[in-house]
Parts: sequence; structure tokens; C-alpha cells
Amino acid sequence: MAPRKNAKGGGGNSSSSGSGSGSGSPSTGSSGSSSSPGARREAKHGGHKNGRRGGISGGSFFTWFMVIALLGVWTSVAVVWFDLVDYEEVLGLKELSTSERTFQPEEAETQAELEEQAPEGEEVQNVEDEVKEQLQSLLQESVHTDHDLEADGPAGEPQPEVEDFLTVTDSDDRFEDLEPGTVHEETEDSYHMEETVSQNHPNDQEEMMNEQENSDHSEAVKEADGLQQHAEEVRHQDYDEPVYEPSENEGIEISDNTIEDSNIISEEINVSSVEEQQDTPPVKKKKPKLLNKFDKTIKAELDAAEKLRKRGKIEEAVNAFEELVRKYPQSPRARYGKAQCEDDLAEKRRSNEVLRRAIETYQEAANLPDAPTDLVKLSLKRRSERQQFLGHMRGSLLTLQRLVQLFPSDTTLKNDLGVGYLLMGDNDSAKKVYEEVLNVTPNDGFAKVHYGFILKAQNKIAESIPYLKEGIESGDPGTDDGRFYFHLGDAMQRVGDKEAYKWYELGHKRGHFASVWQRSLYNVNGLKAQPWWTPRETGYTELVKSLERNWKLIRDEGLMVMDKAKGLFLPEDENLREKGDWSQFTLWQQGRKNENACKGAPKTCTLLEKFSETTGCRRGQIKYSIMHPGTHVWPHTGPTNCRLRMHLGLVIPKEGCKIRCANETRTWEEGKVLIFDDSFEHEVWQDASSFRLIFIVDVWHPELTTQQRHSLPAI
Repeated sequence: MAPRKNAKGGGGNSSSSGSGSGSGSPSTGSSGSSSSPGARREAKHGGHKNGRRGGISGGSFFTWFMVIALLGVWTSVAVVWFDLVDYEEVLGLKELSTSERTFQPEEAETQAELEEQAPEGEEVQNVEDEVKEQLQSLLQESVHTDHDLEADGPAGEPQPEVEDFLTVTDSDDRFEDLEPGTVHEETEDSYHMEETVSQNHPNDQEEMMNEQENSDHSEAVKEADGLQQHAEEVRHQDYDEPVYEPSENEGIEISDNTIEDSNIISEEINVSSVEEQQDTPPVKKKKPKLLNKFDKTIKAELDAAEKLRKRGKIEEAVNAFEELVRKYPQSPRARYGKAQCEDDLAEKRRSNEVLRRAIETYQEAANLPDAPTDLVKLSLKRRSERQQFLGHMRGSLLTLQRLVQLFPSDTTLKNDLGVGYLLMGDNDSAKKVYEEVLNVTPNDGFAKVHYGFILKAQNKIAESIPYLKEGIESGDPGTDDGRFYFHLGDAMQRVGDKEAYKWYELGHKRGHFASVWQRSLYNVNGLKAQPWWTPRETGYTELVKSLERNWKLIRDEGLMVMDKAKGLFLPEDENLREKGDWSQFTLWQQGRKNENACKGAPKTCTLLEKFSETTGCRRGQIKYSIMHPGTHVWPHTGPTNCRLRMHLGLVIPKEGCKIRCANETRTWEEGKVLIFDDSFEHEVWQDASSFRLIFIVDVWHPELTTQQRHSLPAI
């Protein structure tokens, strides 16, 4: 009986401590040694080590309770995770099957949000709480937000952002039936636009702010998404407004032959504020709301059509959206999707006819009743941009005016309206718009650079400098553009501020200029770059020989037309002169012969006809240039690196006339040809006692291919 007393005294299990330790004393052990083999077997097979048949202790009970509880939790998780039980039906929330149910607009949005919750691999902590949260979200209409159509877009699909003033390639990538446009010779008084300014591409702006698609779809569309992204990038690189001259490649590569920068550049300009602005991560933009109440009820159909467009299946997407428009003519989102597809199709087919349809469809979408304000804004903005692409500047301006009327507090739209006026050549109206913007938002960098541009065009040089400088320093979208560095530096040069070259250096570092000296804005990448050339280097030795052999003939015809009463020599009108009298008589302009002018110099024109490298140079001119004593031409650069310029001396005073290109100064000789690249900074002085007459002949850069010479837009 002693063992049983000891057993009771021992309590607990074999690992217990405290009072129970007495059960393991020597005396107890000796008494326990007399137990029968059966008792030992009981202890061996799970009974108490002191001979008591084992039961469920307090600790064992707790362990089994936890096991059962965990099994219950995981069973509940499995029920929810694998949809073994429809909780909405059980709770009376679901009256129809999923396939038959028509969501109310608010419920449709919430349902989409719930489907995106609980990503794969995440544990469900409390099923009951989750169901309560779903119930609560269904009842709280006040916190609903529109769920954008593209929430079902491919997971992780990167949507390219359109940088402002995109510089793009032109030539053979333009719409086939598009008439080539032109740009003025110098970029002083007119505003040339490479892409709609300051705003993101609406199609991409909408897509880049959309939520990601569920992960189970991402792999299926990964390859198609990559192709679509590439197509978007190519589209933005390939297109430009046809009435303006685009740059052949953004980020000009510097040729190995580019001259070294001047020793003037000895200090670094303090632009920490700009760099800090650029290093600052972009603020997440608010997602546009494109679905009205009705469109939320057909969201699945809209999603299916939109996925076709995103995957680059443009023709199928067009058909899908056209069918949606036929079925739901009151749907703004279906109409907007149709416009986007037509827009994409126009680019794919290089068709202006299709693009005109897109422009019309964008307007139809914006005009529909109950169209969401974000959709109206995106539709009209894109319509304006595509109108500008086709050269419909007046139509684009009307669209921009409507946008400003609809959204009067949106200063970005007013900024775009200002650009619209500039593109029309209405600088006064543009100036008023930017004055209004700066009165409301004095630190608007976009408005500042454009206002400074206008002041400079009005020859208010000193006044323009702070606006251009502060606008660039703001780092605001649309301000880091080569033209503003160009005009800021030019204005500083004209007031004698040596800091001009620091800004040119900064523009070069940021990819706007090929070098501090070579600051043309419309360029073809990789062309040999040097300020001065020899006839042999150009490959146009026959042309040079012909000019030099016939220089007296060319001179005599030029002198015959110098009678100002005939009005053939016209004053330079590009605001390049600091002082003096400089006039020109043009025979060829942008590859087109001036028949009336050639009547005054018929032999000269006949002489040039056989040299297509000059008569066919659509980025150049052939002209006489007369400069009278006391004339100084500001340092300036030509618009493009696609040409070289020949000067044939006709009447050259013995002293006082000189030309500087980059950091080398030369003089003319009668009957001799000078050749230089006028995309490099050059400057002219005429301090002689009589007039200077030269003959200017522009030729294609010798490294341009035949295809490029035929396809590059005229300047």
C-alpha cells in the first residue's frame, strides 16, 4: 500500500518539480521496487512510473484542447478559402447566383474590391471577423470609391510615362499620307513643339494609375504586356506634330569628333535645387474615375475589351468596343475605349483617316450625358493633342478653350491653353493666360518658362531671364526642355552675363545639347560633329570647285538684284542682330526653288541645278547675304545638325569682316568657299567701311543616308 500513498503524494507527471520531487527519494524508490512485473509493464506502456494507471492530467487536457481548436480553425479556413460554403447565401446576402446577379453600382465596385483582397499565401486570421468586415463594407455606401476599369489589368504591368516635350524620330515613321511640315529657320520668335507639353499621354496616364490584376493572370499575359509596353515606347518615339520639326533622337549622343568645350567653362553652376527636385520620388497620382453608374454594371464586358487593347490586339479591341457602343450607346467608357483603339489603330496603320475618326470619337465620349469628369478631361485632352498632330491648331485651341471652361481651376489646362495660343502664333493671348496662372500660382515653373519665352520673343531680354531661370530651377514637369536652356543662355549672352555658358553646360549634361558649342535642337544622332570643314571632308568637291570657278558670275547677278527698290533683298527678321543692316535674297528654301527669285539670277540657278546635295537640302537655303558696316550678329546656332553651310566670298572688304564658329575665328576671301557647321555657335562682325556680299549654300550633312535625306521633315 505504500506505493499508492507515495503515488498520491507525488501528484503531477514525471517532470514535475516542487513538492512532487519527494516521490523520487531513495526511500520511495526502495518501496516501489517490490511492485509486480504487471505494474512495471503498465508503467512501461504509458501508466504512471510509480505504478498508477495513467489518466488525462491538466496539462494533457490543455494540449488536446489546443489541437482540437486549431483543427476547427483550419477547417473554417478551408471552407472559406476553397469556397466549400457560400457565406453570402448562408447569411441571406445572396438571392441570385453569381452568373445571374446584377450588381447595383455601389455593390459592383465593392465586390471587385473584395475579390482583390487576401492575396495567395496569406493566412486568414479570423474567419468570423472577415465575414463581418465584408458585411460592413457592403453597408457603408459612404466610403465607396469608383473602381477603375483597368483594375483587372495585368499584374505588375509597367505603363510608360510620357515625359514632357518628348523628342522623337521623324522621317519614315510618320503617317504616310501626312504632308511634311516645316520649321522656321531659327528658333527665336516662334514656338516649336515636339509633343503636347506638360501633360502625360492620357491613355498612359490612365493606365499607369490603375491597380494591378490578380497574380494568377500575370504569367499568362506577361509576354503580351512586354510587347505592348514596347509598342507604347515606340509610338512615343516615332510621332510628332507634323507642322513642327522633331529631334531625331532624344538624348543626343556626342560624336567622338565633337570639339572640346571652351576654357570659359571653368565653374559649375549651382543647380542643386533642380537636381533635388528630380531626385524626389514622384507623388502618386490620383486614379482617374472613368466609370459612371451604368458602366459599372457592364464592367466585365468593358474589361474584356480593354484587355484586348492592352495586349496589342488592336483590331479585335476595336471590334469589341464597337459592339459595346452598339449595345450600349449611352456608355461613355465604351465610347472612350473605342476612341483609344482607333487612336492606336491609326498609329499602327499610319492612317490619318483613322486618326480623324478617333478625334471625333473622343468628342462623342466627352459629350455623352453622365460622362465622368475625369473621362471628359482625358478625352478632350487627347483630342487636342491629336488635332495638333494633324496640324489642326485652331481646332485644338477650341478644344483647349472648352477644357478651361469646364475646369477653370485646373492650372495645368490653362498652361496647355497658353501653349495652344503659342502654336497659333498668338503670343499676346498666351501671355495673358500665363499671367493669370502666375497670379494664382506664382511658383508655377511651367508658366514661368513659357512667360519668359514670350518676353524674350518680345525682345524684353533682361525681363525674360528670371522667369526662364526660376522656371528651369523649379524642376516642374515641362521645364527641363532644351529650348528653355537655349533661350536662357542666349538672353544672358545678350546682356553680357558669362553665366550663359554654365547653363549651356547644364543643358549639355542633361542631354539637350550635343556640346556646349553645338546647341541645335533638331538633330540626327551620331553625325560627325566639328565646327569647320574642308571640301574634301564633305565629299562635295565638285560643288565647291563649280562655285569657286564661277564666283564672278554669281557675284555679278547678285549685284544686279541689290537694288532695294525691287524689294528682292529682305531684311533679316529672326532677331539675330544686335545692330546694323543685314539683308538676304533667297533662291532656294527648304529644297524648293523660288522661280521668281531665279529670274533675277538665272545663270546662278542653272549652275546649281545639277547639285542635288544643295538644291534638295530641305533643311537649308541657297541665298545671297549682304551686310552693311556697323553690323553685329549675336552668337547663335542653327536649328539642326543635318546640314553644313558654305560661304562663297563675293564682295569682301579688306578689313573689318570676320566670322567666329565655336572658338575659332576666320575671314572670307573673294572667290573662296568657307565651310562650317552652323549647329555650332557662330557670330559675325562687319566693321568695315563698305558692304560685304557672300553667297550662302547649304548642303546635306555628308553622313546622312539617301533615305534620311528624302524623309527628314523640312526646316
